[in-house]
Amino acid sequence: MRKVYNKLIRDKIPEIIVAAGEDPKIKKLNKKEFNIELSKKVLEEAKELTIAKTKKDILSEVVDIQELLDWIIKEQKLNRSKIKKFQKEKNIKRGSFKKQLFLEYTIVKK
Repeated sequence: MRKVYNKLIRDKIPEIIVAAGEDPKIKKLNKKEFNIELSKKVLEEAKELTIAKTKKDILSEVVDIQELLDWIIKEQKLNRSKIKKFQKEKNIKRGSFKKQLFLEYTIVKK
């Protein structure tokens, strides 16, 4: 029986799959494919974060997302101090999430 995943995986996952008695089909991504899959994986992990129940599960998903963000920063050659500076500027301009606001709807005026 074949289980199809078609997703970016961590480096040791093939060994874990083999140890579980399965035979993985793995391919190495080129730079363009890798960058596309990094973004897809962030979305996958973010979805998993929304359903995480325990503090341990939440921590696991946050760690996965942080690892992916670290790789995106590396691949895109982003500067961490510039990221922090831009984050501060954006918080000044648009705010943060301190007020915990939730937009239900707007009424469009003519």
